[in-house]
Amino acid sequence: PKHQSIVLFGDTGAGKSSLINLIAGKEVACTSPDTQRCTMHWQEYKIEFGDTSYTVFDTVGLEAPEPGMKEYIEFVDSAYRLIKRLDKQGGIDLLLFCVRAGRVTATLQNNYRLFHDFLGDKKVPIVLAITNLEREKRMEDWWERNEGVFDSYRIKVAGHACITAANRLDGRHQELCEESRVTIRDLVKKFTGHERGRVWLGGDNLFVSLMCKLKGLLGGSLRVRRKDLVGHLTRRCGISREGAKQLADMIMRDEAT
Repeated sequence: PKHQSIVLFGDTGAGKSSLINLIAGKEVACTSPDTQRCTMHWQEYKIEFGDTSYTVFDTVGLEAPEPGMKEYIEFVDSAYRLIKRLDKQGGIDLLLFCVRAGRVTATLQNNYRLFHDFLGDKKVPIVLAITNLEREKRMEDWWERNEGVFDSYRIKVAGHACITAANRLDGRHQELCEESRVTIRDLVKKFTGHERGRVWLGGDNLFVSLMCKLKGLLGGSLRVRRKDLVGHLTRRCGISREGAKQLADMIMRDEAT
């Protein structure tokens, strides 16, 4: 079968694990809340439907509007590992942004920019899955009411799916879940199906660029120290001391290409 890579992101509590299970058609991701959250940490899931297999990288993005030094350093570690893993896969075919129906927060905007503008370099298609819509008479109504809000925050997406993954036992929920499974699978197929050449540069340049842009996103509030970066890159990411110094210097000087 053909193989595609999807990076799934969104705030904690948006329902990413339930979304993965909905797409898979079975329980593959644990839906219990994880207290040991790590910024940008990811888990990998293999899913197949149609004639295509998908690797879904379920990532945790920024948790707070202004992460501190600890979160930034954790992000360095996980972002480096994720980019190396995506390099092996040959890049990203689709960015899937999972949003719980509700208001648009600063964290949601930052995650959009971090993943779409920076990790996807605005070249990877991004689609929106809006969850928790089982109370709507017609789930698509939510988008018709709220599309303008996303526009006003400059959150531009190639496509969207209004869904519920709340698979409760009564008949209506079951029906809505089945309808949602078809909707989200069709969306994924639509944006990964055509023979679009992957535009993936990856490697150290993307990593440095991502870290510089994250610093920019956080404004002047973050004081990153070179020695912290070097120590972390050598200890946690297994980079040689020389390599770590070079990367840290590039991040500190914002000289990413």
